[in-house]
Amino acid sequence: MTERLTVDGKTLAYELSGKGPLVVLAHGIGDSRHSYRFLAPALVAQGYRVANLDLRGCGDSDLGWDGYSRTDIAGDLVALVRELGGPAVLIGQSISGGAATIAAATAPELISGVVELAPFTRAQSFDLAGLVKVKRYRSGYFQLAQVLLRGRVENWKRYLDIAVPVKPADWDRELGRIEAKLREPGRMRALQAMGKASPADAGAQLAHVRCPVLVVEGSADPDWADPRAEGERILADLPAGLGELAVIEGAGHYPHVQTPDELLSLVVPFLEKANA
Repeated sequence: MTERLTVDGKTLAYELSGKGPLVVLAHGIGDSRHSYRFLAPALVAQGYRVANLDLRGCGDSDLGWDGYSRTDIAGDLVALVRELGGPAVLIGQSISGGAATIAAATAPELISGVVELAPFTRAQSFDLAGLVKVKRYRSGYFQLAQVLLRGRVENWKRYLDIAVPVKPADWDRELGRIEAKLREPGRMRALQAMGKASPADAGAQLAHVRCPVLVVEGSADPDWADPRAEGERILADLPAGLGELAVIEGAGHYPHVQTPDELLSLVVPFLEKANA
């Protein structure tokens, strides 16, 4: 059942299921809560209460928000945790990894842990050497640039083909669902606004995080020439001893879609630690 939370006069859609400690799932740009279709029920089966959120402008949530930055999304995450009664562990992918960082730093009483999946949590520098040397990075970068400049769904589908190198069995149906949603008026503009938002606000908050953080990268993620190095940089900016890094071999930018079992085996021990 889809539930609604009102923030600043607009509504956010989410699903709530299960019983136990609270886990909030937040997806990446151009997506919806449906991207957690494998992980959410697995966490419920492990004894967690799972809130699976459509970000502002995405899925079944309203359009027309004043901002789509990581700070804006972090405010929505904190509002949802307050509504449901925290504390909670946040699991955020891509842009939501950075948003979860901000939420943890600014509302430490509500956030007991953060899992960042392929996160954009630091300001990015232009990696010319990576573009020259790493084909998947070059190909993904080109398609993303076309999406941000031209707003074409076709380029987003080509990016996803690179970002999910091994497709789940339901991929054709899922890709059709993503395309149909992005063709709704205003949805692509929300994607572009998120894609253009700088991660610098999240990077500035890394030093203020006080809860444990798990960063999960995929070795085949096209968003970085060296995904492991990006994860290590995030850990280096956190307070000493708070962060841990895991790299899933062969996974792209969507480990929760491509390798949900491997991801679950990493997340469950972390949740146990964060909720201890």
